[in-house]
Amino acid sequence: MDPAASPFMGVLAELEAGMAELSTPMRVYVAAGRFTEPEPDLPELAGRIRMLLSTIAADEAWRRFLPGYAPPRTPEICAALEPVETHAAASFLAHVAAVDLVWPSHRHLDVGTAERAADRVVSLLGTDASWWTNHDAACGAVNGLTPLFDSLLAGTDGEHFALALQIADD
Repeated sequence: MDPAASPFMGVLAELEAGMAELSTPMRVYVAAGRFTEPEPDLPELAGRIRMLLSTIAADEAWRRFLPGYAPPRTPEICAALEPVETHAAASFLAHVAAVDLVWPSHRHLDVGTAERAADRVVSLLGTDASWWTNHDAACGAVNGLTPLFDSLLAGTDGEHFALALQIADD
C-alpha cells in the first residue's frame, strides 16, 4: 500500500521506529502496531501485552529463566495494570528503556536518546492516549507479569499501541 494513501501508515511507521530505538536486545522488548479490532480497549491492549510476553518466553536468552512459564491470561494482565497520566508517560517510557531495573546506575541506552524517542512516541499517540503500567505508584509495588523482575509501560490512542517491557533476572 502506498504510504500516501493513508495518513495512519506514516504514524504507524514512526511509532514502530520510535519504539525500536527504545529496545535493547535481551533486556527491553518493545512492540507497536495498529489494532484490528473495532473499538479496542484495555482487554485488546492486554492481549498485545500477552503476545509480547510470549515473545520473551520464547526467546532463547530467557527460556532457561522461565521454565514452564506461560504469560498470564488477558484478565490477569488487565488486573495487574495501573493507569499512568499522559504527562508522565514519556519520562516513564524513557526510564523503562534506559535504566536497569536491578542496577539503576547501569544504563541500557543513553538517557538523552531514550528521552527523545520516548517523547516522540508519546507525541505520536497524542494527549488523549491512555497509558498503563504494572507499577502501583501509590505504594511502590510492582505487579509482576513474569516470575522475574519486569517493568511495563503500554499506551494506546484507541487505534495504535506502543509497549515497552524491561525484564531482568537479578
